[in-house]
Amino acid sequence: QEQLVESGGGLVQAGGSLRVSCAASGRTFSSYGMGWFRQAPGKEREFVAAISGSGVNTRYADFVKGRFTIFRDNAKNTVYLQMNSLKPEDTAVFYCAARQSLSAATVPFNYNYWGQGTQVTVSS
Repeated sequence: QEQLVESGGGLVQAGGSLRVSCAASGRTFSSYGMGWFRQAPGKEREFVAAISGSGVNTRYADFVKGRFTIFRDNAKNTVYLQMNSLKPEDTAVFYCAARQSLSAATVPFNYNYWGQGTQVTVSS
């Protein structure tokens, strides 16, 4: 069973950058597709980005294309989300998730394991 621990959230001004990380505990990290989701107060959890087990294939929500980059380091069992040009509407709790499949997926239902989340707050 994978345990996921996010880190790197915090407070940043609009236009700034932040990188969040997600460390996984299992020994088969490269066999998991990974995703980042976010949830703002009063809103449903939404897809942000996903990456395949090899790291070759990525998928992004339209609202982050060109601003966010997902990547992974399988040797470190870690997936990252680099966030640039942040906007106040990006404020949310960011969650990483792992699925028992090599492919990248955009639907929360397709993920088997979730981290506890890390808060990202963007001030205007």
